[in-house]
Amino acid sequence: MKGLFKSKPRTPADIVRQTRDLLLYADRSKSLPDLRESKREEKMAELSRNIRDMKSILYGNSEAEPVAEACAQLTQEFFREDTLRLLITCLPKLNLETRKDATQLVANLQRQQVNSRLIASDYLEANLDLMDVLMEGFENTDLALHYGAMFRECIRHQIVARYVLESEHVKKFFDYIQLPNFDIAADAAATFKELLTRHKSTVAEFLIKNEDWFFADYNSKLLESSNYITRRQAIKLLGDILLDRSNSAVMTRYVSSRDNLRILMNLLRESSKSIQIEAFHVFKLFAANQNKPADIINILVANKSKLLRLLADLKPDKEDERFEADKSQVLREIAALEPRDLA
Repeated sequence: MKGLFKSKPRTPADIVRQTRDLLLYADRSKSLPDLRESKREEKMAELSRNIRDMKSILYGNSEAEPVAEACAQLTQEFFREDTLRLLITCLPKLNLETRKDATQLVANLQRQQVNSRLIASDYLEANLDLMDVLMEGFENTDLALHYGAMFRECIRHQIVARYVLESEHVKKFFDYIQLPNFDIAADAAATFKELLTRHKSTVAEFLIKNEDWFFADYNSKLLESSNYITRRQAIKLLGDILLDRSNSAVMTRYVSSRDNLRILMNLLRESSKSIQIEAFHVFKLFAANQNKPADIINILVANKSKLLRLLADLKPDKEDERFEADKSQVLREIAALEPRDLA
């Protein structure tokens, strides 16, 4: 007889709905002090199992690959109501393993297409304030890496990246990158890089509108930081930004600034070869500029012999024909410079 009353297997949508109910319970449970601790633990264990089950549906497991139909069902139900908001809000109440599962779950959902649409992008467009909540997570040492990973996945969507770039949040990264906790600082640096390199048209628009304060902060807080790792990451990212064709207008203005040139020349003199090499890739843009302002020319002329000596000795650890060709061109450009009268 037992066989007649077997429970129906849960569909992906059922699991999401049950998870939503459990998240609502977790969200409320703190305000219900008379709740039995054993009941609370039982519900939280069930919530952990559900989050793990959803992760298995999306990623597959050792026994089976993910099934497209199941992934689509789960994704639709997940974004149909505020499950993402609840999950983000309740993250502090979950144990460490469940937080990891939840982070991977959110990451995968950003990439799931249903009928050729990224449902996550549509949902986030209507709930952009969630990025404010994730941003606050960087301040919490226990949660920063989980919230940081979710944040990075959400800015894969151009509409979300634009919101972050147009908000005050972008300024906070200059501080987060220098947090004393190495893992959190490195995670913030990875997110900052993603924000400034993924969506080229949005980034170009942001830099043109904000170049004065942005590069002033970039120079003083990152390139002139006392922290070696901050300086190394910042000079590498600066090269990636300025050498991208989409940012050619910003690059032309950047290489017309005496302050920027002074900072780059200091970085060329660093004891670290990796910083010197990355600095060279930006410095060559100053040298290659065919419309150098007179004050830039005069600084290069005044430092000509030092620059020629320094650059002649600069070699990457591995043989690099492109680097040597660029260096020869820069040496020729600088050697040929003559002083100019300032207008």
